[in-house]
Amino acid sequence: MKNNLRIASLLPSATEIVCILGLEENLVGVTHECDFPPSVIGKPKLTSSRISHEKMTSSEIDHAVRSQLDGHGSIYDLDTKLLSELKPDIILTQELCDVCAVSYKLVQQAARLFVADAKVISLEPNTISDIFENILFVGEVCGVKQKAIEVVSALQRRLEIITEKIKNISSRPKCFMMEWLEPPFAPGHWVPEQVELAGGKSLLGRKGERSITCTYEEIVKTNPDVLVLIPCGYYKHDIFRQLESTFFPKEFAEISAVKNEEIWALDATSYFSRPGPRVVEGTEILTKIFHPETFGEPSEQEAVRVSKQLIKIRQTASTNL
Repeated sequence: MKNNLRIASLLPSATEIVCILGLEENLVGVTHECDFPPSVIGKPKLTSSRISHEKMTSSEIDHAVRSQLDGHGSIYDLDTKLLSELKPDIILTQELCDVCAVSYKLVQQAARLFVADAKVISLEPNTISDIFENILFVGEVCGVKQKAIEVVSALQRRLEIITEKIKNISSRPKCFMMEWLEPPFAPGHWVPEQVELAGGKSLLGRKGERSITCTYEEIVKTNPDVLVLIPCGYYKHDIFRQLESTFFPKEFAEISAVKNEEIWALDATSYFSRPGPRVVEGTEILTKIFHPETFGEPSEQEAVRVSKQLIKIRQTASTNL
């Protein structure tokens, strides 16, 4: 590794990868969302958001995002002046999702105009295996290949331990991972895989494919045993705030997960939204929700059970869920 290697991360997940590889000191710039490990919070921020997640409802955010993207715009701004001043050798970004990060085309253009010598690396994971490959790739590019191999091996071993423990468990609860509250989103990419590895049955979403909008009616029809709330980019406290302004159809009250209060709020940002090392921890937390008799109950820091009283139900049946 070049001792003075300068890395700019335009992805919170890439920031986590860089840090777990022991390269935090080489990280010269991050995004406004990068908050793990906490020590990166004070680093120069290269991005900002045009949407206020704190002040808007789920429905309002969804509308704002669609309006921006349908108009071929972006919901993020890139500080090209700061990027030029930081002079990174490597810029880590992605093309996977315009909702998750600055537009790849904008990054490419900025690199050509302001830091022509920088190497732009796009990380495109769709599965857990892809995430591990990304870690290995970043490690190789940054000159810490052996460290990356050690990190991935440790993560794989943790998943193997889960597999060994659940292989004799016959009961696998049906789980819907709600990636947005209104409208509801069914999970894609690595999230269905996390559910299956943890000993559950993932509903509606497909491993390795994009997350998709679904309907409350589809969720009701699948009748999940467990409902896990993981709105993309949210922490637990964000979820509880959004529940105050979210109303579900009357039929929702009949879902097994709601009747049995098997509704859970988890830090989506930490364990599901970001394709980084902590997806393994997210899988471990799910095992405690699905099979507490084997793995123990999740701590409040890991997951919070949501009382059905907090699930606001419309008083009239809906003909269009």
